[in-house]
Amino acid sequence: MSEDRTQERAQDQHHVQEFFGARAGDWDRKFPGDGPAFTAAVAEFALRPGDRVLDAGCGTGRALTALRAAVGPSGTVLGADVTPQMLSAARDAGRDAEGTLLLTDVVRLPLRDEVLDAVFAAGLIAHLPEPAANLRELARVVRPGGRLALFHPIGRAALAARHGRALTPEDLRAEHNLGPLLAGSGWRLTSYADEDARFLALAVRTP
Repeated sequence: MSEDRTQERAQDQHHVQEFFGARAGDWDRKFPGDGPAFTAAVAEFALRPGDRVLDAGCGTGRALTALRAAVGPSGTVLGADVTPQMLSAARDAGRDAEGTLLLTDVVRLPLRDEVLDAVFAAGLIAHLPEPAANLRELARVVRPGGRLALFHPIGRAALAARHGRALTPEDLRAEHNLGPLLAGSGWRLTSYADEDARFLALAVRTP
């Protein structure tokens, strides 16, 4: 990797840490009603007992309890986030009891190839500096036939309205963009739902 690209990635990481670090302490209080949406998304993800799953960009760990319930005591749950304050909030909430928390950037995971069965990613794709390359990194750590869930507790239109902006055709999460993006990154889109109360795209790791 070139020195310029290394510096750019460090800057991207710093901006993400700065943004979410300042909001970590109030994150769960700001979105108190999201819990059922996380639970429903994990249920639709259809994990099996014993599965090894990563919550990529886990934040305060709101998905960890549902992920642990899905994979059971014989499964493995990892939560990875680049922001120390988010992981501290997860620990304060007791969610570290549900899985192992990793302080790491999901663009370069400290995991072996094909070691996981699934990756759950809530609100992550909009914060990936190089979406195609970063989705390939998630594919690297998942076995062929393993699965990916890209989730948000509200849909694209509702999220855009929350931020006072309009949807554009360039939105990465739009189905016409997301399908080809995933296809070029080691995944095949199998299910797509974009509703007011949730966004959930499911994909399978291709051989």
